[in-house]
Amino acid sequence: MNIKDITIRLEKKEDHRAVENLIRESFWNVYRPGCAEHYVIHVLRGDPAFVKEPDFVMERDGRLIGQNMFMRTVIEADDGGTVPVLTMGPICITTELKRQGYGKQLLDYSLEKAAAMGFGAVLFEGNIGYYGKSGFTYARNFGIRYHDLPEGADDSFFLCRELIPGYLDDVTGVYQTPQGYYVDDADVEAFDKTFPPKEKKKLPGQIFD
Repeated sequence: MNIKDITIRLEKKEDHRAVENLIRESFWNVYRPGCAEHYVIHVLRGDPAFVKEPDFVMERDGRLIGQNMFMRTVIEADDGGTVPVLTMGPICITTELKRQGYGKQLLDYSLEKAAAMGFGAVLFEGNIGYYGKSGFTYARNFGIRYHDLPEGADDSFFLCRELIPGYLDDVTGVYQTPQGYYVDDADVEAFDKTFPPKEKKKLPGQIFD
């Protein structure tokens, strides 16, 4: 995809380190002191659930400015079956270009391609104020529950978008996060030491210690 100075293309092996650094810069000190997302994608690329297409990067004038990727997972349905779905992320845009529309452009393109591949729905954790603009709504509206979340707990972070209209009709059940997203803090620290040093800060609004 090429629009003016923007290119969206599949990630290549030679992009890996630059993408990891982009993610590190984008997520650093956002949700926790430092971040883990750059290690998460490093691990996920080798996971059997990783979807090589659509695994996209965005460039502006030949410079890497964004990325998005997907993983296969399932809803464990209340009727005893399983429903194949996707989850998404990490997704990011370089810090200096955030809130300028690039993220939505990348997201919408990625979802369009995932739909064209025949995937039925995407569920993930995000902010409805942002992702609602790309067609996401609360997963509870589809009767889908987040695993390990106590009944009555706030689930407003758990979002869903059907890629095939009606795909989740008559489905209720529990979404399962792919195990590849769960990484050990010690492994994150060891991986992060292979990048230039950055200061970790405890900031207001972070959700992890």
